[in-house]
Amino acid sequence: MQKEFMYLVAIIDLQSRYFLNWSVSNSVDAKSCKEILEEAIDNYGTPEIINTYQGGQFASEIFTHSVLSRKIKLSMDGKGRAIDNVFIGRLWRNVKHESIYLNPQESGINLYWQLGTYFSFYNYKRRHQRIENEIPINQYLKLRRNAA
Repeated sequence: MQKEFMYLVAIIDLQSRYFLNWSVSNSVDAKSCKEILEEAIDNYGTPEIINTYQGGQFASEIFTHSVLSRKIKLSMDGKGRAIDNVFIGRLWRNVKHESIYLNPQESGINLYWQLGTYFSFYNYKRRHQRIENEIPINQYLKLRRNAA
């Protein structure tokens, strides 16, 4: 895959660092981004706000309608975006340095399985200094309990 690009789309709870849903593909479009978001909502509930970058797939009518019709706030350049971008940048750096660069894959399907293994490790075993040295799933569940 040295000459191919693969695109990772992930829905992440920023407070807990928990990956709610993700997918990797050789192309990225609004419909697939919408489907990834809808799966996360079906499994974990409706968030108050979605922060995205300003890529065309996230600014499209398909994606924005899916978000706004659920009464979810959509932020592409709002307050706190710089902090979110720092976190996301660090996260993608970790994904690359802790998984992808250590074991480059020859196919998209192998990359998909590799990332699945990594995100399972990330969600259920990897501790994070920024969230009280906690594991994302534990922090996510704690935040959900406190919100109830």
